Amino acid sequence: MEKNKVFLDGIATTISSKAIAELRSDHAGEIGAVNIYLGILSLSRDPSLLAFAESHLSTEQKHLNELSKILPKRSRSILSPCWALAGRCLGYICALATPSFAYATIEAVETFVITHYSDQLNLFPPKLEKIIKGFMEDEIHHCEDAAKKKNTVASYKQWIYTVTRGSRLAVAVARKI
Repeated sequence: MEKNKVFLDGIATTISSKAIAELRSDHAGEIGAVNIYLGILSLSRDPSLLAFAESHLSTEQKHLNELSKILPKRSRSILSPCWALAGRCLGYICALATPSFAYATIEAVETFVITHYSDQLNLFPPKLEKIIKGFMEDEIHHCEDAAKKKNTVASYKQWIYTVTRGSRLAVAVARKI
């Protein structure tokens, strides 16, 4: 099988190497997202944060499942265990901090993801573009939900910068390996 094939409704479709790299980073990101919420769920005691994490986990798991059907195993990041660990650790940090800190973190991650998805849409055939746009809509909802719940008085500028830079670095690495 060619390296640049993906599966849309079970049908092999050829896309560019750059599009494969973007999907690899998307898949890695969804692994991270699922694990952020699992980390929160495993340590948090805050009922509101737990409900938030459980609600958003199901959506992120659907994204991961869909990308796993589309992107052949051979094209996925070999660092998937690292993305899971990084996401889980970020979830632990969120769970151990204040709920406002957790919501600010999720808002920062989702803001990055929305831009990341938007920037790659032109690389995909229409059917795949529609799928990623659907994911983007979900991420916009997650971002808005987190923004509503965070304490707007608290400032986490340095943390948000760190999360955004970390996300950017993870995408750059996942595109390659």
